[in-house]
Amino acid sequence: MIRKLIYIAFAALLTGVVMAQDVSLRSDHPDEYVVVKGDTLWDISGRFLDKPWQWPAIWHANPQIANPHLIYPGDIVSLVYIDGVPQLRLRRGDTVKLSPAVRVVERSDPINAISFESIRPFIRDIRVLTPGEFEGLPYILANTEDRLTATFSDQTYARGLNARVGEEFVVARLSSVYDAIGDPPEIRRVNPRKHWKRQANVWDHNETIHDSTRPWNQKAKNPVAYEMIVVSRVRVSQAGEISVLDIIRDRTEVKEGDFILPVTDMGYESTFFPRAMDSTPDGLRVLATSGQKVGVGASQIVSINGGSRQGLESGHVFASFRPGEKVRDRSGYRYGSFHEDASVRLPEIYDGLVMVFRAFDDISYGIVMTGSKRAVQEFDRLRDPDERL
Repeated sequence: MIRKLIYIAFAALLTGVVMAQDVSLRSDHPDEYVVVKGDTLWDISGRFLDKPWQWPAIWHANPQIANPHLIYPGDIVSLVYIDGVPQLRLRRGDTVKLSPAVRVVERSDPINAISFESIRPFIRDIRVLTPGEFEGLPYILANTEDRLTATFSDQTYARGLNARVGEEFVVARLSSVYDAIGDPPEIRRVNPRKHWKRQANVWDHNETIHDSTRPWNQKAKNPVAYEMIVVSRVRVSQAGEISVLDIIRDRTEVKEGDFILPVTDMGYESTFFPRAMDSTPDGLRVLATSGQKVGVGASQIVSINGGSRQGLESGHVFASFRPGEKVRDRSGYRYGSFHEDASVRLPEIYDGLVMVFRAFDDISYGIVMTGSKRAVQEFDRLRDPDERL
């Protein structure tokens, strides 16, 4: 069967990227590389470049090739120099003669940049709701036989759900509340607690973004977004003030207090084109990591305190840097010295590369692509991917 060709719009990516003379080539790069099935543009460019996201800057499409922006298994990518400037060039692995007659050539599927399918195993179905969308959501009242949890083929009970028998919904768990504090406002992550509904005001020991050790003492003062993780799918078997739901699919167990949301597409792009932003917003940082307080490594997920309002898009790549700790200079100053130079902040250190795969209004989610031996952590600062110092 003749497969559908997917056009990769390189030309649209050639604006706002680094110039070719700024590209850093690998010392062990090959002169040419034959594309194989399963390659991505990230893989191919990584064989030639120290910084794979710079590939649009030196890509040169041969105008004599039909559809030069499609790369297929068997094609040959070679590195050449034109007036001392490096270029990556493509030539077809098998020559196709063009003629006035219109004909269709059967080929394998072209190479993608980074496909969603390649990162799907590491991604959860995340929904980010505004305060208005979150307010008044229907929720799980109880599980059958008053169980703490319910799973596939069990029944559960929802309150506030206006639905008909046979309709399907997803069950989602509130994972984080993103809260804006300070002037100018900064976004911090707050862990939701059940007692908030019973206790109007919770003493916040430290109203700053750096309060990860006492999340139970925080309460969102000015929430801007609610992060929900889809845990299950249900079907209404009995409608009413209290609805009875059959659990027809699950990723994890359903608990009392989980919320009911409509079934929608996950909303991820099918292909990601890694590239740097023209200008990285000031103060961009990692808000949270996927369930690991000590940090995460390659193929793990992080949330970012910036979204489409700040210009972030799927495919944007950032270098993640650990903020330097403040330490006392015990060698140069006596113990207990109040001299302003007795305490000094250590330099920031590179942790890894993060690529955005989903951008909401004020929050984005990224996947750790590569890194050093260090883990990407909460409060890491995000900078231009070319930076290492």
